[in-house]
Amino acid sequence: MDIEIYCDESNQQLLGSTEPSDKRFFLIGGIWFPASKRSEYKEAINNIRQEEQCFGEAKWKAVSPSRLSFYLKIIDFFFRQEYDLRFRCIVVDTQRVDLQKYHEADKELGYYKFYYQLLKNWIEDFNSYRVFVDLKTNRSPHRLAVLYNFLSVSNILADVVSVQALPSKDLVLMQLADVLLGGVSAKFNNSVVSNAKLEVIKQIEHHLRHPVMPTSRGVKKFNVFKIVLLGGSR
Repeated sequence: MDIEIYCDESNQQLLGSTEPSDKRFFLIGGIWFPASKRSEYKEAINNIRQEEQCFGEAKWKAVSPSRLSFYLKIIDFFFRQEYDLRFRCIVVDTQRVDLQKYHEADKELGYYKFYYQLLKNWIEDFNSYRVFVDLKTNRSPHRLAVLYNFLSVSNILADVVSVQALPSKDLVLMQLADVLLGGVSAKFNNSVVSNAKLEVIKQIEHHLRHPVMPTSRGVKKFNVFKIVLLGGSR
C-alpha cells in the first residue's frame, strides 16, 4: 500500500531556548493515510469549508468562536475515517533535553532526531511511504536527506520513497495535522486560552472517550508518544 504522511510541529522554539516560558513541551505530529484516499479527503474537507463558509488556512491558531463549527466538523471527519486516517505525535519535555550531551549542542540536529523518533515506528513493513513536512529554513541544507537516509536504513522492509518539505498553506491535509497537533499541545502545555479551543479539545476527547494523554505504542488511530529521555523507555 502507498502511504502518505503529512507532518507539522508545535512550540519548536522551546527546543534549546534559555528564555523563560510558561510552556515546556515541544511536539511534532502528523496524519497518515493511503495515497489513494488523498483526493477524497481533500474534497471532503473543502466541502466542509463551503458549508461553513470558512476559507483561508486551517490551523490551531485560527480556531475562534466564529469558525468553531468548521473545526468541530473536521475533527468529526477525522474520526469517521477510522484506521484509514491516523494521527501520531511525539511530545518532548524540553526541560529534559540535553542538547550538549546528546545532540552535539545543535538544536536543529535535535529537532530532526525527534522527527526520526516520530516516524521510524510509524512505518510498517511492505508499504511505501512519502513523507511531507512543513517548509522551514534549515541551517544545514542536508537535514531532510539525512532524515530520509536514516528512515530508509531503519525500515528495510518498507520503501521510504521521499521526505519532502512543502508549505502548509497549500496542503489541506497538513492543515488538519496542525489542528490535531495544536489541540494535543495545548492540553500538555496547559495553554488553552479560549473557549472555542477548549471545545475543539473536548470534541477530540469525546471521540477518544478519554482525555488527551500519552498512549501505548500499539494505539493506531490517535497515538500520543510522550518520549522518556535520559535513558528511560516509553
